[in-house]
Amino acid sequence: MISGVFLFFGTMVAPALVRYVEKFGRTALYLSVPIITIKNSVNFCNTIANGIIKKKRKAFMGWKYKFVVLFVAVLPMLGGMRAAGTAEMAEQSDSGEQRVLQWVDFAIPAAAMERALAIDIKSRGEEEPVDWITLLALLGTRYGGNWNSYSAADMDRDAEQLRAGKAPQDILQGYQNYSYFETAYHAVLDGFVGEYQKERPSEERPGLVVLEDGYGLRAYHPIAEGYGYSHYRDFGSSRSYGFRRRHLGNDLCGFIGTPVVAVESGYVEEIGWNQYGGWRVGIRSFDNKRYYYYAHLRKDRPFAADLEAGSKVQAGEVIGYLGMTGYSSTENVNNMKVPHLHFGMQLIFDESQKDADAEIWIDVYDLVELLESNRATVVRDEESKEYTRKYNLFDEHFAGAE
Repeated sequence: MISGVFLFFGTMVAPALVRYVEKFGRTALYLSVPIITIKNSVNFCNTIANGIIKKKRKAFMGWKYKFVVLFVAVLPMLGGMRAAGTAEMAEQSDSGEQRVLQWVDFAIPAAAMERALAIDIKSRGEEEPVDWITLLALLGTRYGGNWNSYSAADMDRDAEQLRAGKAPQDILQGYQNYSYFETAYHAVLDGFVGEYQKERPSEERPGLVVLEDGYGLRAYHPIAEGYGYSHYRDFGSSRSYGFRRRHLGNDLCGFIGTPVVAVESGYVEEIGWNQYGGWRVGIRSFDNKRYYYYAHLRKDRPFAADLEAGSKVQAGEVIGYLGMTGYSSTENVNNMKVPHLHFGMQLIFDESQKDADAEIWIDVYDLVELLESNRATVVRDEESKEYTRKYNLFDEHFAGAE
């Protein structure tokens, strides 16, 4: 009886709800809170059911699809009902308190982010500059988070209305949940773009560097310039070491010893051995919203010299070296089949979410693609064999910043 309940929930009800959200977009967002919890429970329920009645599962699956047809037929009617506590995901509650987001599905394609950023940069200095995150949040609201419908024409139309001074709420008449997408996208992208001051090679006098003031990408690609890598969309794929779970990052395959750099400035929150990630570094952004996870670093010498818990790091600074450690309770063991960097981002809206059952990890594949245009140049010290950045970045969080 108990096994039947778990199997019923894990193989029928939960997947149907998840597919409904993915298919019907904005309307289905009204039911997001309970569905989010259900989505995180799918693997758990399936695992328990498999362990209890593995032999019975095959017979049970026979009538699964009949229920799904009936359930999906009824559920759209429920989508129009604003159940208390789930109707507005990011709106203020009656008490005036801001609800903490429990789930973020970040699915913006790199091409959309690149276009929005180009519009933002071009509009600098105009009477009504266009903020790229606001622009993306407008489209996210229109699409209900389903960016398969994205078109550059949609973005250009919304950008023109922002340039004309129209507020997002006026542009989005008839749409809801803008505040959810605005909050979610800011949590992911804050700190990626802004004014900067950094060194670059002089075009007029080769061999010398000049100081450049600018506006644009301040975040860096996690792999240093000049080093090859390959990756694909692997977020959510199955992992089985230790226990069955989803892959919560993007694996960048490359050569052992490839310099790994900090994507964003912040401070080292975790460093050392983890049996799943091997030698790994966890860096928290200075605004505390993003936790960057760099794992499977090199055996024997995984980290940059002097890197330790509490260290401040700058975007583009070398923090370690690509390797294949992990999947071992014994330290300093290479148990990964292919050398790669596991790169992940966790969103933290409240400190209770940092180490919790319902942590919020996002798919960073398209972020990696976006950052391809900003890779850090590094140089090797022949005596220490360590790599460091070649061109300095001046950051307000560090002494001497301007």
